[in-house]
Amino acid sequence: MVAALGVVFGDIGTSPLYAFKETLNPEHGVPFTPDSVLGLLSLIFWGLMFVVTLKYVVFVLRADHDGEGGILALQALAAGAVSKPPAGRWLVQGVGWLGLVGAATFYGDSLITPAISVLSAVEGLEVEAPGLQPFVIPITVSILIAFFAVQRKGTGVVGNIFGPVMLLWFVLIGLSGLWQVLQQPQVLAALDPRHAIGFLLHHRAQSLAVLGAVFLAFTGGEALYADMGHFGARPIRLAWLFIALPALALNYFGQGALVLGNPAAIDNPFFRLFPSWGVLPMVVLAAMATVIASQAVISGAFSITAQAMRMGYLPRMQVVQTSGHSIGQIYVPTINWLLMVGVLLLVIGFRSSSALSAAYGIAVSITMVTTTLLTGVVAWRLWRWNRVAVLAGVLLFALVDVTFVTANSLKVLQGGWLTLAVAVGVMLLFTTWGKGRRLGLAAAEAERLPLEPFVRSLEAHMPHRVRGTAVFLNADADSVPHALLHNLKHNQVLHEQAIVLRVLPCNTPRVDARERIEAASLGSGVWVVTARHGYMERPDVPEFIRILAYQKGLACDSMTTSYFVSRASVVDAHLPGMNPLRRALFRWLQRNAGRASDYFELPGNRLVEMGQRG
Repeated sequence: MVAALGVVFGDIGTSPLYAFKETLNPEHGVPFTPDSVLGLLSLIFWGLMFVVTLKYVVFVLRADHDGEGGILALQALAAGAVSKPPAGRWLVQGVGWLGLVGAATFYGDSLITPAISVLSAVEGLEVEAPGLQPFVIPITVSILIAFFAVQRKGTGVVGNIFGPVMLLWFVLIGLSGLWQVLQQPQVLAALDPRHAIGFLLHHRAQSLAVLGAVFLAFTGGEALYADMGHFGARPIRLAWLFIALPALALNYFGQGALVLGNPAAIDNPFFRLFPSWGVLPMVVLAAMATVIASQAVISGAFSITAQAMRMGYLPRMQVVQTSGHSIGQIYVPTINWLLMVGVLLLVIGFRSSSALSAAYGIAVSITMVTTTLLTGVVAWRLWRWNRVAVLAGVLLFALVDVTFVTANSLKVLQGGWLTLAVAVGVMLLFTTWGKGRRLGLAAAEAERLPLEPFVRSLEAHMPHRVRGTAVFLNADADSVPHALLHNLKHNQVLHEQAIVLRVLPCNTPRVDARERIEAASLGSGVWVVTARHGYMERPDVPEFIRILAYQKGLACDSMTTSYFVSRASVVDAHLPGMNPLRRALFRWLQRNAGRASDYFELPGNRLVEMGQRG
């Protein structure tokens, strides 16, 4: 539970820094009255109960894919559920698109969360020392640069303190809120949902704008499911129900009680909950908590990128394993530096958490809609729940989600367009690379040379054999690798052992060790091998060869084993149905794709890379 607090609840746990303050923003046109404060608190409380507790904690956490969670894991689970008849083709395609949309919008959240969280924490300095206001942006930028710079070290070292820090955070924000509630106990009237309904009815014109601000209290709810694979569903449920939810509720009610007794505290009700001597320590603790919150979404972006690469939606990028015992701790340098540039531009461009809140919410709310729909598919097709009950539940949750999407859409022109643009750009990358890769494989299939007849022809005209083992990576286990043909044509030699290896990603987080390697001998020292890995596992080819050697009794010395790969380049003629812009983008992605040695863990001093134009 404590460990889950440090990773899972960092984002939603720091929402009190800015969420309630933003609901009271005069720009929404809602007059400041006790009834409006109670209505806003009631909306926040019942939103936490319905969206986070009922939807995610009770229902969505049931959808574990071999213990893993997240939008792409949910997509894989739903895809498996609809892959069998009588599912229609439209349903299969719809599931695929929903997963991609949810993953693409997550990148927008990964940009905005570090910016708004750290900036809102540093703004606490203005409460005690208004003269420090000019230093807020430089301090925020410095913290963020340091934060992204240490990503390559991994979270293993600092991860041990994440849980205790967040536990201290939740205890302090809960106690500070409780103290104010005891001073103004009438604020507990907001527990009555009629205050929420009454607020929406009396402020119809302003309700959507206010709901966009209320939604800030739920951002981070998606992390409860995305990080399920690290801790399991039960610790996350317990941590939410007994620590995070009570602390958040008490803090929001405490902020409401404070502004009821002192309307001047509306400028920053969170930090004004604390005595003057406690503001600076809370700013430091808040900065630590927001860094932890940022770590959660950045780690999530790394994980989604790795999953997308293994599922064929993104080209290869360098992935660095930062922990020898935790496979989930990875570092993707390209994504890290792109996110850092984007986050710094957001901070410098918007300059305040209130301004950034306009860009927040739309991406997360879209992800929540896709989660609702995909979970409905899983409940209907996989769990075999009552169809009418599933339809009623999906409609109810989707109605709430779409309402928040609509509310957040009002902020598109004020900054929400930015996260949408990021999501659209990521979707363009997903679909362009996915389609180009499929077309390239289809073109290669049309020119394939069957492997078994080729091996038999070698026996009649055996080339010169050299010592050692050659591993030829190939997308198809039944065709002759281009690198093998190239080696025979130009070098006129064949190694004593030649292994044609296909690395096959699977729609499961991890592959059972007994199913990882499938091998068959074609004679003349030639083997055809299929190695399988899950989307949460790294395709370590040397390790696959070691397993093969152990299972089949082959002599595969690592120092005499060479790895041959082909770097394909697909010509325009083999990309039908793609407009010139997408063709150019695909070719650019091909040129800048990571090296096979990085992705497949191939030793650089034993690697031979050959060009292939198809």
